Amino acid sequence: MTQPSSPSPTATYRLQLQPDFPFAAAERAVPHLAELGVSHLHLSPVLESVPGSTHGYDVVDHSAVRAELGGERGLRQLAATARAHGLGLVVDLVPNHMAVPQPAGLNGPLWDVLRHGPASPYARWFDVDWDGGHDGRLLLPVLGGPLGDELPHFVVAAGDGLLRYHDHAFPLRPGTEELPLPRLLASQWYRLAWWRLARSELNYRRFFTISELIGVRVEDPEVFDATHRTVLRLVRDGVVDGLRIDHPDGLVDPGGYLARLHEGTGGRWTVVEKILTGDERLPASWACAGTTGYDALRHIDGLFVCPQGSGRLFSHYRDFVTPLADEGGDWEETVRRAAYEVVTHDLAAEVERLVRTAARISGRAPRPGDHAPWALRQALRELLVRLPVYRPYAADATRAATDAAMLGRAAAGARGAFRVPEEARAVDLIHDLALGHCPDEPDGDGGHGDTPDAADRADRADFAARFAQTASALHAKSVEDTAFYRYPVLLSACEVGGDPGEPALGPDAFHAYCARVQRDWPTTGTVLSTHDTKRSADVRARIAVLSECPDRWRDVLGSMAEAAVCGVGNGVDGAGPADPMVSWLAWQTAFGLGAPTGGAGAERVAPAVLKAAREAGLRTSWTEPRADYEEAVTEFVHSGPCGPLGAPLAALDAELAPFVRANVLGAALLHLTMPGVPDLYQGSERLHTALVDPDNRAPARFRPELLAELDGGAAPLDLSAEKLRLTATALRLRRRRPEWFGAAASYEPVRAEGPAADHCVAFCRSGRVVTVVTRLSLRLVETGGWWDTGLRLPPGGPWRELLTGREVPGGALVGLSELLADAPVALFAAG
Repeated sequence: MTQPSSPSPTATYRLQLQPDFPFAAAERAVPHLAELGVSHLHLSPVLESVPGSTHGYDVVDHSAVRAELGGERGLRQLAATARAHGLGLVVDLVPNHMAVPQPAGLNGPLWDVLRHGPASPYARWFDVDWDGGHDGRLLLPVLGGPLGDELPHFVVAAGDGLLRYHDHAFPLRPGTEELPLPRLLASQWYRLAWWRLARSELNYRRFFTISELIGVRVEDPEVFDATHRTVLRLVRDGVVDGLRIDHPDGLVDPGGYLARLHEGTGGRWTVVEKILTGDERLPASWACAGTTGYDALRHIDGLFVCPQGSGRLFSHYRDFVTPLADEGGDWEETVRRAAYEVVTHDLAAEVERLVRTAARISGRAPRPGDHAPWALRQALRELLVRLPVYRPYAADATRAATDAAMLGRAAAGARGAFRVPEEARAVDLIHDLALGHCPDEPDGDGGHGDTPDAADRADRADFAARFAQTASALHAKSVEDTAFYRYPVLLSACEVGGDPGEPALGPDAFHAYCARVQRDWPTTGTVLSTHDTKRSADVRARIAVLSECPDRWRDVLGSMAEAAVCGVGNGVDGAGPADPMVSWLAWQTAFGLGAPTGGAGAERVAPAVLKAAREAGLRTSWTEPRADYEEAVTEFVHSGPCGPLGAPLAALDAELAPFVRANVLGAALLHLTMPGVPDLYQGSERLHTALVDPDNRAPARFRPELLAELDGGAAPLDLSAEKLRLTATALRLRRRRPEWFGAAASYEPVRAEGPAADHCVAFCRSGRVVTVVTRLSLRLVETGGWWDTGLRLPPGGPWRELLTGREVPGGALVGLSELLADAPVALFAAG
């Protein structure tokens, strides 16, 4: 943990900037957001990006603030207005990649590399393997078909030094302008190719599997300085107060990068978008305040999932869908199959680069291992698919023992995939290289015996970095973007950082997590909804209730008989007559959105369901879409979950409304008062039901008049207003008393006493604030309510409940039926 040099935010508010919501729109929202109680605005990327971009992660120019948003003048005006209202700015920064835009000239450094090749002063910027085939050229997979078929669409503009292809434009290598087209194409520093070649032939690092985003070598000090000069100037000028770092796992050395950034910012508050899995810990050496908060999301969401009910829901899902084990019937098998598919298909080019590097290293050894390329390839794949985390960190001494043990376990499993034990030695080589060690060749002494030369050292460092980067891309694509969509048992658990195989967490796990955060990373970020969550917090809160009533969910689908299942017709080869998996997913999606009926609801649900089907890749995909299948799914959504057949869903929605309320308010209050700095996604201060992007990236809309009414004493008339009142109350408390929640604060569980104690989650912050939340409220009602279960508030007081004004003496044991008579949550402050 590194404490920031300036005060940490008490709470941040994320705004998705885009041409339809520029700096000026954000400036108009400042008075309302200041009144809400946050301390900082959290802005999506602000540097120049591809025109029209709705997210800003496709940066084309690090030297300029995005003109479509209002430019640097607009950003400075926003900062000044924010400052006048007591707010600061946190900005999202994208160090890992830049766009390969259309036309390419939008990215000036890349344009120069395309014109001049490795001799360009910008060649060091980009992570290109110039020796990775293509006669020393950079592969650009932008053609709509094979090169021969696309030749008629090329136009040489010799006077402008350009090669045009539809809307694309590329620079011509000097001196090649008058060559015949075939020779001209072969003489460039880039090779234009069919887009389908990207997966196996690409020779530059990309963001995951997105060829339109090229990796930047930010580990190079010169590249770091050039790409961070503008942002660091804005920090020094007081325009920017903190940073969110996008995708640090794509970097060669995240720890080294953060140390350099910490020095450049003077230690400003910085959080990193690091996804932790299982018991994984953020490297203690990283110079940051913590993560962006997906680990907090996992621990909050898990509280509202019933472990017994989720198991029974899986049984109903299995009966309804009848999936194969590796196609959604078993979580671990589903993940493993998805990982094999991604590592052998989507990341084939990345794996081949690692194979070439490992072969060179092995060939230099005094006693070469004679590892065939196929053996190295298989060893790589088998190791990568067995990693339980996104990536190892070979350069980080604080993770050395943990990563060595993890890779050791993966290697033991990988060896079993080889039929010939001697050939399994390839696994040992890959294992050692992944950890940054000298290869353990047959002499068994753990190294070459000779000092490696410069080329060998460079190759070994390159291998360890590329292995980690490839591991990160594999985990993201196989788990988040594939397996999550093939295992839709409980959609609320299929979230970034989540574990659909074990979706439930109890109060003890939550308290242990909070205590650890307060001790190790007290100013880390925490989130419930983001621009990347597949479903907003309130959608997940609704769906989680189904884990408490799995039989009712079964009965709703059963009441519709065959109409509950999407029939896909006979025109889809191998697809069969129906798709119960996408049907299950569609019904849950519609329920999570509030059982909408009519065209408006279908227009939101259908794209989300189609995206899920494409990501799953079982019956359609992004690269091989099946039109008749997708048309059938769209029609099913319109007529079923969002149509006339959706009446039973609407009835269930009404029946479960009180328990949805408990989940929505409970998750919100935990998020706002637990250790860390809460980040609110735009609109989530009220009831916010959003699905996967682009549904969750619409321009922000605010209700300042509703907040004013509540502040004036009006009672909340619905759940949205109730959540807004709760949010504003907690945020204002944090801002008024930052010492109760910050780095010097404390966290203590407050245990309920009685037969329903597990349905209460309560804790005390710094002896001055007590949060009380109801969990699994439907099960609580079904078992008779609180009975004589009570909660003993800490000594001191009296304790004043901030939502109702009632007072409770300190140290008294108060019945929870009385304490939570008006609402399923309570927020007390002492004195």
